[in-house]
Amino acid sequence: MCRPWVRLRFLGLDVHGETIAVAVAEPDGEVRSLGTIPNRAESIRKLINKLGSAAKLRACYEAGPTGYVVYWQLAELDIQCEVVAPTLVPVKAGDRVKTDRRDAEKLARCYRSGDLTAVWVPDEGSDALCDRLDRTRDNSQRQLPTDHDYAVPTRKYQTDQSSPKTAPTARSVFGKRSANHRNKLTDLAQLTRSLISGQCTY
Repeated sequence: MCRPWVRLRFLGLDVHGETIAVAVAEPDGEVRSLGTIPNRAESIRKLINKLGSAAKLRACYEAGPTGYVVYWQLAELDIQCEVVAPTLVPVKAGDRVKTDRRDAEKLARCYRSGDLTAVWVPDEGSDALCDRLDRTRDNSQRQLPTDHDYAVPTRKYQTDQSSPKTAPTARSVFGKRSANHRNKLTDLAQLTRSLISGQCTY
């Protein structure tokens, strides 16, 4: 807990995977950029050492895909840090220009004025467990069979059938009809000859 007479400096950090844009809101009202540093523990340590006493520093950054590593690194340096909800950061009307430097300055300014909302941060062990569970889930999903695994090429399916049934052709259909017609004509001719010769009686 900070003593009431301590003049605090508020750090706004725009954290990315490889870099961190840093800005500071001074007690006298000035907000200025401190540039960009690599997102590495050693770089963060050097920055904090340049800014003075840890008791006079407060830091914040937006929750995002980089997780809580920076939070834990600052905690090891005895820096009070808060991870804030990005959707609740105030946005000025007409302020459409977005850069890392401007985002860091806005975070520092809003943090000093108390306009940011912090989110819950798990401890390092809990976050590591969540990461392992996420990786396990992703690996399991990649190993599940897909529709492609069950697909069978049409040509292979047609040739693999044990007793394929082919549709009758027009020639075979009409050929059968013609043969039946000829047989009927033959029977009629034989009957006619039988009547003429008197061999057929009723």
